[in-house]
Amino acid sequence: MHERLLKMMELSDAFITLSDGFGTLEELFQMISWVQLNIHEKPIGVLNISGFFNGLLSLLIMLWRKNSFHS
Repeated sequence: MHERLLKMMELSDAFITLSDGFGTLEELFQMISWVQLNIHEKPIGVLNISGFFNGLLSLLIMLWRKNSFHS
């Protein structure tokens, strides 16, 4: 999986997350972690079709507001 993510990062200009399963969430959070670690600065998006990611986005907003993320 790690080799696949490295190749994806190398070839991509940005990352878009589509509704899927746990592997997709793992990749999303890996890309977010790599931004925090200054491994890349590419945009990351979530395509929230029919509110699929509403719960996740609410959690991330709450964590952001409580300063749980470090830049």
